[in-house]
Amino acid sequence: MVMNGQSAEYQNGLGIIGTSLEMQEIIQVIQNVGPTDITVLVTGESGVGKEVVAHAIHRASKRAAKPMVTVNCGAIPEGIIESELFGHEKGSFTGASEARKGYFELADEGTIFLDEIGELPLATQVKFLRILENGEFNRVGSSVPRKVDVRVIAATNKILEEEVRNRHFRQDLYYRLRSINIRIPALREHNEDIPLLFDKFAKEFSERNTIDFKGITAEAMQALMNYYWHGNVRELRNVVESLLVIEGGKNITVDIVNKYLHDYQSPATERNLPAVVAKHTEFDERQMLYRALIEIKSDIVELKTILTTAIGMNEGALLGDEMAALPGREIIHGTAHDTLSIEEMERKMIVEALQQFHGNRKLAADALKISERTLYRKIKEYGVL
Repeated sequence: MVMNGQSAEYQNGLGIIGTSLEMQEIIQVIQNVGPTDITVLVTGESGVGKEVVAHAIHRASKRAAKPMVTVNCGAIPEGIIESELFGHEKGSFTGASEARKGYFELADEGTIFLDEIGELPLATQVKFLRILENGEFNRVGSSVPRKVDVRVIAATNKILEEEVRNRHFRQDLYYRLRSINIRIPALREHNEDIPLLFDKFAKEFSERNTIDFKGITAEAMQALMNYYWHGNVRELRNVVESLLVIEGGKNITVDIVNKYLHDYQSPATERNLPAVVAKHTEFDERQMLYRALIEIKSDIVELKTILTTAIGMNEGALLGDEMAALPGREIIHGTAHDTLSIEEMERKMIVEALQQFHGNRKLAADALKISERTLYRKIKEYGVL
């Protein structure tokens, strides 16, 4: 079985592997925002490839020839994180034997990628916001403001809305960061890209380690595509490399894959999550959405009937006339001739869900009880921006 992951990688020139609708949309966003200096927030589960997307944005930017500095905010102790980010002056604290530049200064004229931004202490968030607003900061132990010209890309696997509600993350910083939010889907949400990723990882690893890899059967590949992938792309890479080493490069069969994936799972994983992902069909999801629309319409019609009875027929007619002038009147009227078509009702529900969740497609899809993939397709089909 021969795949062509390399050509998929260089098709977009960004180092992003994937021909699925989800990944193609991400590539398009990267191509649009890359040449600008706008701050980008990259979100998604651990292991989905947030740093790969950050590098792609930098590669597509006007700063591509300048350095990109990567900082893992969760790996720096709280006591020294401000010194690491903003630098310090000589003698500003015990052990500061000389002045030192921070990561922001090192990234001047380039890009800084702040991974695990949700781990940033609240006190440091204030100073970070200042840099986002005007490029100014102070080194630790100095009252002299400095300026940097740096493009900021941040990433987190946390849901920052919840962090804001729990007062673990500043609301003003969250609003500043979320202007462009690229959410990377979990691997199980675009499993059609697994063959391309497998081919890329297998080719790179076998070349680095001089392994004569004989390939993988179609049944074995299907087993990989059916697996849940709790660790996402990072886990897939580890599995590919381990398979090549343990099996000595021989042809990978479905029995080998099934045995290896079973051994690879932790006990907690085996107890709580299935290995095969169950997906709703498009028909099922359409039916669910239609039923939700009908239930909403039924509730509104019933409410109108109650109001009409309570107020009186004349006032009820007036109320109906006034409502007819309001947006969305189509689902208020109860006659068959005034109702929206299924397509129009779907579009209305999708627009309202996206507005309610400020464009967060995952939350909107969850509220509509459809998959994100179906939501992506519907957005494109109905021209919803």
